[in-house]
Amino acid sequence: YWVISNPIDEYSSFDNPLVARLGSVWQQRLALHVLHADGSLTTMADDNRGITRRIQLGAIVEYPLPHTHSAIQRLMWKVEGAGNLRGIVVGPRLADKAQSDRSNLVMAAIYSGFGGLALALLVYNFALWASLRHRFQLAYCLMVAALMAYAFTSSGAMAWLVPDIANNDRLRLNYLLLTLACSSALLFARAFFEEHVFGPRLRLTIRITVAVLTGTGFLFVLFAPLGIQFVDRVYSWVFFGVLICVSATLWSAWRGRSNFLWVFALAWALPIFAASLRTLANLGLIRWNFWLDNSTILSMAAEALISSVAIAYRIRLLSRERDAAVAAETVARRLADTDPLTGLLNRRSFLSQAIGRPGAQTLLILDLDHFKQVNDTLGHDGGDEVLRVVARTLRTVAPANALIARFGGEEFAIVTEMAEPIDPNVILTRLRAT
Repeated sequence: YWVISNPIDEYSSFDNPLVARLGSVWQQRLALHVLHADGSLTTMADDNRGITRRIQLGAIVEYPLPHTHSAIQRLMWKVEGAGNLRGIVVGPRLADKAQSDRSNLVMAAIYSGFGGLALALLVYNFALWASLRHRFQLAYCLMVAALMAYAFTSSGAMAWLVPDIANNDRLRLNYLLLTLACSSALLFARAFFEEHVFGPRLRLTIRITVAVLTGTGFLFVLFAPLGIQFVDRVYSWVFFGVLICVSATLWSAWRGRSNFLWVFALAWALPIFAASLRTLANLGLIRWNFWLDNSTILSMAAEALISSVAIAYRIRLLSRERDAAVAAETVARRLADTDPLTGLLNRRSFLSQAIGRPGAQTLLILDLDHFKQVNDTLGHDGGDEVLRVVARTLRTVAPANALIARFGGEEFAIVTEMAEPIDPNVILTRLRAT
């Protein structure tokens, strides 16, 4: 393909150097011919590796225009081996060096901010997983790691770090990592929501979607050089399947009254919107745009951050459930060890604590004589109140570390250390007075 610009009539000088910028797309070789007003022609030709060396942040291919005394009249690109997926020459524009530097600075801020955020979230949540061992935490760490790798390949930083890699190979790796990031996001959703959200069909749909999505990424890596148009079209349609799977998950969470629907829907709103626009652009239904092409990072940064808030909310609910379970277990244990009428130890608990107690001990047994007459006279409710009064009295006269139990119907037992004896007459006097 040959692509020629409109008339330019601009000067590129040492004081005001100009650059030609265009989006990075699938192509084997790219040559830029610069026509000057004096009729001279300057040519810059690159193979796939040469294109990589010209990539700036944001995956922009940049050509510095020659400094001459003659104005630049036209630019003409010769493109060989074009995939023609988003266009032949995408988003071409003329910029000065200051604009180029400013663009790199803005993109560096965006990508480094995302990288720092992702790294902090990854370390923090992996440390939490090491302590709490919730499955959704590990799935979240996998998602964030995939997003970091995707950002590294799509930002242009990989081209700076590995300048000898072919640009098409960078794109192939970028496509693969995007599918892995989306697959890990689905696995995170599967692990995050309550189990009742996922019926048999939805579970099967998620498994199939993850398998197809990952397989499509590897399909692109392996077969893109043989048929880039077909593979890219399959790749784009698969993402429509992802959107359907996500929508089904959110719908099922709404029907199942999930506690986490609102925060998860908030986290996924921007990525779903950006993915829909990118898919439409990939299918040629809307025009390519630089910020649309880089929207994945911004939307995924929002998802990673809000999903971390969702994790904190989920852990808070789990902590409340755990505290409630611990409290219920404590109550159950106390009920199992305590006589429900008097609140004293029951026979089983008393024996388990008394037998083997270190040091010399004193055992006192107390029995209420003719207790049947109490029940016959006052009734069983009155008899129960008498037993409670006896229990309260025994607590007041016994040392703090004594074991007090209701041993039977009207039988009580006290075990105290020999060093703190209890005079039985004191107990009897207090009971009779009470």
